[in-house]
Order: sequence, then C-alpha cells, then structure tokens
Amino acid sequence: MKTYKNLYEKIYSLDNLILAWRKARKGKTKKDYIIEFESNLIKNLLKLQEELESRTYKPKPLVEFIIKDPKTRKISKSAFRDRVVHHALVRVIEPIFDKTFIYDSCANRIGKGNLFAVERFKQFVIRVSRNGKINGWFNDNQVKGYCFKADIKHYFDEVDHEVLIRIIQRKIKDEQVIWLIKQILVNGFIEKGMPLGNLTSQFFANVYLNELDYFVKHNLKAKYYVRYVDDFVILRNSKGQLKIWKEEIDKFLKEN
Repeated sequence: MKTYKNLYEKIYSLDNLILAWRKARKGKTKKDYIIEFESNLIKNLLKLQEELESRTYKPKPLVEFIIKDPKTRKISKSAFRDRVVHHALVRVIEPIFDKTFIYDSCANRIGKGNLFAVERFKQFVIRVSRNGKINGWFNDNQVKGYCFKADIKHYFDEVDHEVLIRIIQRKIKDEQVIWLIKQILVNGFIEKGMPLGNLTSQFFANVYLNELDYFVKHNLKAKYYVRYVDDFVILRNSKGQLKIWKEEIDKFLKEN
C-alpha cells in the first residue's frame, strides 16, 4: 500500500489557503461572516497560516441549529475561518483516498451524486431482472429480484474517532496532518461523532465506510451494491442470501 508523508506544508501553504478560501466562499459571497473575513483577507489568511504552521490552531466552537428536510436534523456549523481550513485539508488528502473508493460510492464525489446513484440502481434492477426477462419483479406469483435497503442508525453520531484515525494512518504517515484531523474531530465531539454539515465530515464519512464497501464487494462478493453516505442498497435474486448478508454486515459494522 502506498503511503504519503510531508503533506502538512502543502496544506498550510498560502496558495492552498487562497484556493480553499475561494471554495469555502462559493455561493455565499453576500453573507455577513464572509464580508467580515474578507475585509482583512490577507491578514486573516496569514494568521491562519501562522497558526497551522506553529500548530497553535484551534477551531472555534460550533454553532448548532435544527433543520427539517423532511426529517429533523441537528446541523453543526463551523466558523468560516475553520471552513477554509477544512477545504485546505480536503484539497490535499482527498485525491489520495478517492482513488481507493469503489465506483458505486456516490456521495460527495466529483462526477457522482444522488442522480448518479439512482441511475446505477436502475441499471442494477435491469441486470438482476435479466434485462426485464423476469417479468414478476413486482409479482408475488413469479420469480423475483429483491432489494436490501438500509442505513446506519445515527451514523454521524457514532463514528469512532480512534477507528477513523487508524484507517487514515494506513495511508497518511505525516503526524502533523493527523494532529490537524484530530483538532477538527474533537471540536465538540469526544471519542465519537462528527458534525453534520462540515465538508470534512462528508469526506471522513466516505473514508470510514470505504471499509464497509470493501467488505460487501470483496468478502461478501455482492455484485449489485450502491452506497450514498450511510444509505446503501444491495440487489439480488435470492431473498435468503440478502438476509444472510444483512446479518454479516451488521456483525462487521459492530465488530470493526
């Protein structure tokens, strides 16, 4: 397995921070907090750079609010300066991990998304039904294909920091990068959990569940599997096989 060192300087380089600022402000340029940050832009970016370089950086407390979309969710919002840091980190390390993700990990990836996931699901329905030759896909009196649909209960609240760091350290051998990741993770969450709404949380969610993807694809050898964050589906002609896989997935998630 290829590993990566000497990444930290790339994260806090001024060029990377400027690119990160541009990404973080996209679509939000009229927000008061962005206008305030940009009123002393160079000073604020240089201060961030100095804090990161000296490892005195500490994220500001999260601001929490509730949304209904349609189910109720608690969103934790980071200060804009911290969002710049999130983008700076992800810009450097995401390419390292993205190429290890399976094709059908669909969330928060360039060229993927919810429409891509739906299209893959439709393709898998056609394949499992032998191009529509199993006429009884929805008919109890005929041979059928089945779909196991699941999500991981309270996923973002239950992500284990120690497990996540261990997974990241397989590829990232720069302890300063690991230090920064820990600073982001422990901001309001001790040992478990990530704030719903952060760019880093979306990225770490894929890194964490890439372990599940490999288990499903390589250990269980499930051919028709699609995941979007913590929601996933597996299609198969055998309902009994899906029930077995459900138990094995549940065991894997609890133990690993």
